[in-house]
Amino acid sequence: MMMLEGKVAVVTGAGRGIGREIALLMAKEGAKVVVNDFGGREDGTGGETRVADGVVKEIKEAGGLAAANYDSVSTMETGKRIIQTALDNFGKLDILVNNAGILRDRMIFNMTEEEWDSVISVHLKGTFACTRAAVPLMREQRSGRIINFTSTSGLVGNVGQANYGAAKMGIVGFTKVVALDMARYNVTANCISPFAWTRLIGTIPTDTEVQKRRVEKLKKMTPADIAPLVAYLASDEAQYISGQIFGVRGKEIFIFSQPRPVRSIHHSEGWTPDRLAEMFKGTLGTHLVPLETSGQVFSYDPLV
Repeated sequence: MMMLEGKVAVVTGAGRGIGREIALLMAKEGAKVVVNDFGGREDGTGGETRVADGVVKEIKEAGGLAAANYDSVSTMETGKRIIQTALDNFGKLDILVNNAGILRDRMIFNMTEEEWDSVISVHLKGTFACTRAAVPLMREQRSGRIINFTSTSGLVGNVGQANYGAAKMGIVGFTKVVALDMARYNVTANCISPFAWTRLIGTIPTDTEVQKRRVEKLKKMTPADIAPLVAYLASDEAQYISGQIFGVRGKEIFIFSQPRPVRSIHHSEGWTPDRLAEMFKGTLGTHLVPLETSGQVFSYDPLV
């Protein structure tokens, strides 16, 4: 029995890398798939229909059903068109995977407004635009799966990626609220932080030995490693999983802790700067997470 038989899925950014592997596996598991891809370069410029068409051809040649969509995810109108592609071709929508993304890396003191806006637009607004178009359908049918993509660049931080990190951490907050809003309608929403060698990762500088070693490790992790978790979270078997943040690193899958207070301090007379200076180091200060400045994306990453 195929895990996604009878389901209809939209996968954004599905022409290459992680999105492509997700689309192929979902089709193999029985889903009818809308392959969305603008077909642009790593920075979001350009655009070629052949990128999405190629994946649709692969799915059909393997005996599956798929349709292409070439819209950017970055506007409300295109978000509607992407979802409408599923309705026009397959009559419904069960699964939305918000995977599309671009990079415009720059140190914060050099980042332009356009570099900020373009990354936020594709990642954060794109996730909203497609989700906003999809959830009325899911609410009406009282079922659905939404799977978004975050990054350790947001969860932990990474040099030169203020725009990307802000968007990816925004997606975490967005996902948690969508999970709450849609729980009564049997719709789940989860996040995945992937580790895999893709063309976007290939743009990261390798100026230091730490960066070079990390890139060499990442090259051994394929986008295909990410797809099984996505397919599982999209299935009926995962009905009870929502509002979670997962990571996939090669053959390893892990779940992230949720932000919660770890220690508090109280003073009966309230706080002054002097009192904080006196008490902070031995109380809250013992729980500080060291700032990672060596170019690692994961402060406890065994890859480096």
